[in-house]
Amino acid sequence: MNNKQLSQPTTMEGIIYFTPPDGYLLCGRDGRVEIPWAGKPPVPLLEEDFATAEASGAPDYDMVGRGIYQALRLNPDCVGAAVYAAVLKEAYPHIVSDLGGQIIMLDAKEVDAPYLDRKINFLKIMVLLDPDNAGLPLEIARTYIDKGSRLSSMQHAVSCWYAAEKQLKMSLELNPGDIHAAYEYGETLYVLGRYEQAAEAWSELIDLLGPAERARVEARIAGILAGKVPMVPPLDYLTALAVAVEQHHSGFSDDAAAIITDVLSDKIFADQFPLNEVYSLLGTCYQEIGLMDEAAEAFKRS
Repeated sequence: MNNKQLSQPTTMEGIIYFTPPDGYLLCGRDGRVEIPWAGKPPVPLLEEDFATAEASGAPDYDMVGRGIYQALRLNPDCVGAAVYAAVLKEAYPHIVSDLGGQIIMLDAKEVDAPYLDRKINFLKIMVLLDPDNAGLPLEIARTYIDKGSRLSSMQHAVSCWYAAEKQLKMSLELNPGDIHAAYEYGETLYVLGRYEQAAEAWSELIDLLGPAERARVEARIAGILAGKVPMVPPLDYLTALAVAVEQHHSGFSDDAAAIITDVLSDKIFADQFPLNEVYSLLGTCYQEIGLMDEAAEAFKRS
């Protein structure tokens, strides 16, 4: 792939890119905003704004703000994202304020996977606006972990847990002394099956923990050193559970139950990970294939 291809704008639904004329100046807020566009990537515009901008020769202040905000909400990793975020920060304080409000709103209620995706994108925009804030990649990692641990979105477990690892690394690079990020980084390594690396990460924070937390972490490290770890990486079990969910949705409850019982037969994994949802699904599967006693026992565990 050549440099020209690498710099092509990111395709997004509902977004059309506009290349302003030479000398285009983004103006707004009663003269308080005057930003030369020279050297910047094409302007992402909403489809409904593009024709108007084309007819007038250039987009106005509101069109640019709407387009940039929607583009970043759709894909905060898009080509030119850092430039677009810098424009938002300089020229659109009301949009930045709205972004913070959206994150607070999502934190205030129980949300499903699509809302978690939205929260991740909002937080990634905040990282573009405040790249030195170690708390932002930490919160992104936690959201990825949440998504990758739910039965309803466990088909994304692999991408979510690897993304969480990346974000936790970023957080620790910004704030190496954050014991919460360090512990969660070790937990992520453990889920990925990198047990020795997890033990090493946890060992570095032992002296910073209180007595109760220290005892818990020392027990986890001792288990690793003694070889008392799941038979396969926990991420593989999460992937298997995602298959079980798919089988159940397709009407193959007996196959789903077989997968779940196989996963639960690894007592170390079953003891270390909260599996209430899994036992509930297992109970439902047993009900659907007529094993009522087994269903009742599974529901007791949920």
